[in-house]
Amino acid sequence: MYCVMDDINKQSIPPMPSAVAEDKSAPKACDNCCAGRCNLDSYNWLDDVPAGKNDFDIVEVHFKNTRRGFYRNSSNLDLKQGDIVAVEANPGHDIGTVALTGKLVKLQMKRTRLRPDAEILRIFRKAKPADLERFEQAKAKEIDTMIRSRKIAKDLGLEMKIGDVEYQGDGNKAIFYYIADGRVDFRQLIKVLADVFKIRVEMKQIGARQEAGRIGGIGPCGRSLCCASWMSTFVSVATSAARYQEVSLNPQKLAGQCAKLKCCINFEVDTYVEASKTLPRRDIVLETKDKSYYHFKTDILKREITYSTEKGVPSDLVTISPERVEEVAMLNSQGIKPEKLNDVDSPVNLERSAYGDLVGQDSISRFDKTKKKKKKKNRDSKPQSSQSSSNERQAANGKTRKHVAEPDSRRRSSKAKPAMKDGKFQGQREFRPKRNDNNAPREFKRQDKKQRMPN
Repeated sequence: MYCVMDDINKQSIPPMPSAVAEDKSAPKACDNCCAGRCNLDSYNWLDDVPAGKNDFDIVEVHFKNTRRGFYRNSSNLDLKQGDIVAVEANPGHDIGTVALTGKLVKLQMKRTRLRPDAEILRIFRKAKPADLERFEQAKAKEIDTMIRSRKIAKDLGLEMKIGDVEYQGDGNKAIFYYIADGRVDFRQLIKVLADVFKIRVEMKQIGARQEAGRIGGIGPCGRSLCCASWMSTFVSVATSAARYQEVSLNPQKLAGQCAKLKCCINFEVDTYVEASKTLPRRDIVLETKDKSYYHFKTDILKREITYSTEKGVPSDLVTISPERVEEVAMLNSQGIKPEKLNDVDSPVNLERSAYGDLVGQDSISRFDKTKKKKKKKNRDSKPQSSQSSSNERQAANGKTRKHVAEPDSRRRSSKAKPAMKDGKFQGQREFRPKRNDNNAPREFKRQDKKQRMPN
């Protein structure tokens, strides 16, 4: 696994000048503590407080897979966030990364509910090159050990899945993280693992949420999983939190990648609970002169309540404000039934009447080009009476219309009138009656084409 923030920083932050360049040999905070994930980082808000006012002899140290521990700095070492230290273990020593120092560690111990009588181990020293080399050799065996341990558990017929293996800093002990639905008797498994790998074995059960956070991924919101990015402690999520938010109880939508309810359902439930306290009860039936209205749905954050004339069925829906609901309920308690459920002067109706989509900017198809139908020009739309009257006026004035020959390049109109000679149109077709029988002889013959065409 890798740290996503490292890739982002490489792309967005320019390289530092050589004079103030960062020491590449110095260890980074997320190299060893969380296997590349940054959900274990803590910010020390009291880092700029002068020495003496921010002194506390206990230091928080992080290890792999969200494992943390509090150790006493009995040697008064000058430790700061990101230092790799060798701490006391049982037996031997372990290698971890300093995550927090100062008085904030006391608040962190309170947040993690550390028992007052819990044993606090010591910090031996800052990790030496020999310690780091031995630690890297132990880490190199983790993947091979995990694969072989899975095969051993399968051969023993145990219903469990070994998700990860964490070696101690000195390589003498290993923690096997496993997932199981019920209780598992792994006493025989511990004996086999200790005999095969020649180490001390510790079994630690984790939940599905911790497993999803260890693997990582992208959630339906498009961001990295909360359990893999910043969450280190997990709280149980109940379906009642989804009911408060009016979320559909669909298991496929409510479940995360761990097949459990999403952790983000708990993020806004407190806001919904506080907002719902100011709303009227949902079992109130509102009476009008015509119908009875029952509660259908509620938009808690918008403060809008929708009522229907039938229980559980969307029929004649009316959306009103909580103030209008209390007003109608008070009138009904006095034996008065209003004519309508919604009031014209209510805040909901005033808000809706003030808004209007005048230019259609909310239409989905506003950018679609509609094809306009071309109108056909009707040249014969001019009445015949006007044509005959114009011909009579021209004849009275002694003027005749002469035909002007069109150039060959232009196409002759099929409805152009032929030229006139001696008061008659040249090339005029003779009258031919319609034929009722296809076999009947033609009484009139069409004149030759040359005779009909004007000169």
